[in-house]
Amino acid sequence: MATIDAVLNTIDANLPASTQRLFDLLSIPSVSTDPAYTQHCQRAANWLADQLKGLGYTADVRETPGHPIVVGHAKAKRKDAPHVLFYGHYDVQPADPLGLWESDPFAPRLVAGKDGDEIVARGASDDKGQLMTFVEACRAFEANGGLPCNVTFLFEGEEETGSPSLPGFLAANKDELSRPDIALVCDTSMWNATTPAITVMLRGLAQEEVFIRIASHDLHSGMFGGPVNNPVHVLAKIIADLHDDEGRVTLPGFYAGVPEIPEDIAEQWRALDFDEAKWLGEIGLTRIGGEKGRGILEQIWARPTCDVNGVVGGYTGKGSKTVLPAEASAKFSFRLVGKQDAKAVLESFRAFVRERLPADAKVEFINHGASNALQLPFGSEALNRARRALSEEWGKEAALTGCGGSIPIVGAFKRDLNMDALMIGFALDDDRIHSPNEKYSYTSFHKGARSWARVLDALAS
Repeated sequence: MATIDAVLNTIDANLPASTQRLFDLLSIPSVSTDPAYTQHCQRAANWLADQLKGLGYTADVRETPGHPIVVGHAKAKRKDAPHVLFYGHYDVQPADPLGLWESDPFAPRLVAGKDGDEIVARGASDDKGQLMTFVEACRAFEANGGLPCNVTFLFEGEEETGSPSLPGFLAANKDELSRPDIALVCDTSMWNATTPAITVMLRGLAQEEVFIRIASHDLHSGMFGGPVNNPVHVLAKIIADLHDDEGRVTLPGFYAGVPEIPEDIAEQWRALDFDEAKWLGEIGLTRIGGEKGRGILEQIWARPTCDVNGVVGGYTGKGSKTVLPAEASAKFSFRLVGKQDAKAVLESFRAFVRERLPADAKVEFINHGASNALQLPFGSEALNRARRALSEEWGKEAALTGCGGSIPIVGAFKRDLNMDALMIGFALDDDRIHSPNEKYSYTSFHKGARSWARVLDALAS
C-alpha cells in the first residue's frame, strides 16, 4: 500500500485530467425538476457509473419512480478495513434566468476570481464539483495500490426536488446500504476560503398551521365588534405569549433535551473570525434579537426556535373594510436541537393554543412535517480523525460547525440505516449556488480531493 504522500502527489499531477473529467460532467444539463431534461439526468447517471467501473469498481444505474440512482462498491486491500458510504447528487437546479449568466451555464470554464481561479458552471459547487473531489481521491488511491477503506457510492438524481424516490430506495435496499460504518456527505461548506469545516449539528424542523374560527361568517365590525371575539386578536395573543421578555420560548417542556454546548466548542466558536456587526448590517440590522445572552452563531447552530412564518386574517385587499373576520390562521415552524422530540413539541404547542381559546372558538391544526435534530457526538473517533486530517491539509484547525437548516439525506441515513454522517464540504458562501454564474473555487476542487484522500487514510489508520 502506497503512502498518503504518494497519493497526494498523484492528485497534484493528475489535476488537469481531473478538471477535464469534472468539465465533462458539468456539461451534462442534468436538471431534475424539468421533464425536458430527463434524458440528461440519465446521461449523468450513466457517466458516473462508467467512471466507477473504469476504476475497477462494481457500479450500476438503479431505476426509481423518478431519476435513477447510481450505486457502486469498491473493496479495500485490507480485509479489516472500515467501510464508508459516500453520498453526492448529480442533479442540478435550472439555470434560469439565462440572461444573467455571463456564459453558457453548461459550458464550464475556468476564470480568474478574487481569491484565485474559479470553475463557473451550473452544478460546479452544488454538487458535481464536490462529488468529484471524492471520486478523484479514490482514483489516486487506485493508482497507488488501492483504497484504504471499503467504499459504497450513492449518487442521487433528485436532491434538488426534495429526494422523493430516496426513502423508498433506502428501504428497498437497506441490507445492501446499511453495511458501512459511517456516511460521508460532501454537500456542505468550509468556514472560509482557507479554513475547513465539519458540520456536526443539524437542527430539526417541525411545522404546524393553525386555523382559529369563532363566528359562523364575517361580521360588520360596527354591529358586532365588542361583544364578539375577534379571531385575529385571539391569534395575536397566542403568538405574543409564545416568547418571554428574555426571548425564550414559553411552551411547557420545550427545552427538554436541549444541551448546553461544551465549553471547548463554545470557545472555538468564539475564536472564529465571525463579524456579528457585518452579518447584521448585510440584512439591514444593528442589534441581535432572540435569546438574550446568546450570540448569533450559537443561536443559529445550537439553540431551538419558534417562528411565525405567515399570518392571515380579515380583509387584506386595498383600502379598508370594516369587517370582523370569522377566521384567522398562522403558519408556525420550530427549529429543534439536541434531543428535543418533535412530536412532543407539537403536542405541547397544540395544548398551549387550546388553553388560550375563548368560548365558542374552534381550532384546526394542520401538520406540515416534523423531524428531530441530528448531532454527531463531539467525542466520535471518526470525527476526531477527520478533523485532524483536514487540519493537516489546510494548515488550520478544522472548525466544528452547526447548520441552522436541515439536510434531509443525513436524517434518512440515521433514521433508515442507523448511520451517522460526517458532513465535509468545500463550498464557499459566495459560490452562488442555485443562482446565475455559480462557481466553485479551483482550490476547493484540488484541495478537496487531497482532503478526502487524507480523511480516508485517517479513517483506516
